[in-house]
Amino acid sequence: MFKDLFGKAMLDFATNNSPENIITETNISEADEMEVNYLFRSFKEMPKLEQKALQLAKGSILDVGCGAGSHALYLQEKGFDVLAIDISSNAIETCKLRGVKRAKQQNILELPTTETFDTIYLLMNGTGIFGKLKNIDEYLKKLISLLNENGQILIDSSDIIYMFDEDEDGGKWIPIQGDYYGELTFKVTYKGEQEETFDWLYLDYNTLQNACLAQNLKCTLITEGDHFDYLARITK
Repeated sequence: MFKDLFGKAMLDFATNNSPENIITETNISEADEMEVNYLFRSFKEMPKLEQKALQLAKGSILDVGCGAGSHALYLQEKGFDVLAIDISSNAIETCKLRGVKRAKQQNILELPTTETFDTIYLLMNGTGIFGKLKNIDEYLKKLISLLNENGQILIDSSDIIYMFDEDEDGGKWIPIQGDYYGELTFKVTYKGEQEETFDWLYLDYNTLQNACLAQNLKCTLITEGDHFDYLARITK
């Protein structure tokens, strides 16, 4: 059962209900603490990669996996019409408390195509929601169906090959754990409760580009961050 612990942490922070750090752990990394206030950062506090993504906004906007709504709020303040969606009901409640005008609990795969957009954002490792490499085509097709003719999808991720040990010849020791080294399983713990383990995908740029080419889409590298991360633009 989905406990929505990330969302609970956001709502606790937004309502000053004794928020605690979120503990995350993956199948290739040990437990790490994350301060909830990081999800409430201002534009000036965001990494340059996220700032660049927001500066490229145009037209009507869909913010997928909006979390606490920091990106949506910034864009809204700049005068954009933004629909913010997340599978977390607590995240959406947090967005509304913070002043996001249009926030909706929604799985992107089930979002009706009755409204289409000029810019679709998937930020903070936007490829994560794909879960596994085999799901990329399904998500790309859905995202494109929601995109206006001259629209853009702005998405970020990281190439996590750096997390694996290197041998004397410069090769990488990658455990046999799935179809692709960027497929991770995540555990989230908050206030003593543990979320059910879920799949999360980190995608290197070349693999994303190839997936786009297979669907006759254009994928352009916009910028690279300081730690193996990148921002890409996908267009029809």
